[in-house]
Order: sequence, then structure tokens, then C-alpha cells
Amino acid sequence: MRSIPFTKSLLAATLGGVVLLTGLGAQSAAAHQASTVNTAATSDGGAEARFLEMADLISQSCQPDVSDGLDAVAAEPTPDSTMPVLVDPVALTSTEECAAQKHQLRISKAFSGTDTASFEALRTKLTGLNYPAARIHRMPDFAGEPVARLDLRVGAEHLALQVTDIGSGVMVEAFGAPEGVSVTEVRLEPLLDAPMF
Repeated sequence: MRSIPFTKSLLAATLGGVVLLTGLGAQSAAAHQASTVNTAATSDGGAEARFLEMADLISQSCQPDVSDGLDAVAAEPTPDSTMPVLVDPVALTSTEECAAQKHQLRISKAFSGTDTASFEALRTKLTGLNYPAARIHRMPDFAGEPVARLDLRVGAEHLALQVTDIGSGVMVEAFGAPEGVSVTEVRLEPLLDAPMF
């Protein structure tokens, strides 16, 4: 029995067609995923999309030069149980510290000269600054003043803020929240002196 020889060009065209079809399927799946994300962002009034755009702009402005070297990667604890346990904050990278300063300055300026007597007023002002309500978490009051934590983590980042009303403004403290842990479960040492922001 005689076999039919395939020419190299026919075989390459056949294999190329398979790769091409696989590529088109991947593009279709990516387009569907992007469509799903856009639908979800639209359903909450676009607050998350606006926040992600703002966070991306701040993060881009804080990217280190390649000549700066690599930032140290902090080891992250893994939870042993599902019970909420307070954990220590993780170190922020230099890019996260830069972004933290920009968020702190932005929030401090917006609250300057105002007294927010309740958590609801604090949350309303923060949502007006394009921080989504889902990223704002209530904390126990400090000396009768409202306290909120902002989860600013995007992707593998750790940035979070604690915003405390101090009468005629707010004190904004940056900290690193480990992956997989709520920002409300991070143990922070009380600050004795108000920070610059």
C-alpha cells in the first residue's frame, strides 16, 4: 500500500490553521471577559471603574526608574483558618509608598476645614472623591470620632489607608494589607502624633 506524502507547505498551512483558530477562540474569550467586566462596572454606576482608572494613573506616576533596581518582595502570611484573626501589616514597596502619599494628600486637602461627625458623612465624602463604597470599611470610632479604612489594593498590591476624623480635618495613615486578608483585620499601632498628611 502506498502512502500519500504531504508536502511541507500543506502541512504548515494545516498546522497554521489550527493555531489561527485557537488564536481566534482566545480573542473571543478575552472579548467576552472584558464585556463581563464592563457590564459589572456599569451596574454599580461605574464607581469601581473610575477608582481603577484613578489608581492606575497614580500608580503610573509612581513607577520607579529601571535604574532604581527591584523592590524587595515582602513575605505574606497565609491564613491557617477561616476565623478572622488580626494580622500585622506588610511593608509597602517604594511605588506603593509614592501612591500612598498622593492619596493621603488628595484626601487631606478634600477634608481640610471640615468636621465629619459620623461614619456616614466620612463615607459620603470619600465616595465623592471616587473611592467606591465597597472599598470603604467602617472601623470602631477613635475617641468618639469616625474611622474608615480604604482598600486600595489592585492586583498584587498591598496599599490601604486608615482615615480618622480629627475635628477640622482627617488623619490619613497608609499601611500594607496582606493578600487575602480584609483591611479591617490588619493590626495597626495607634499613632501618638498626627502625621504630616
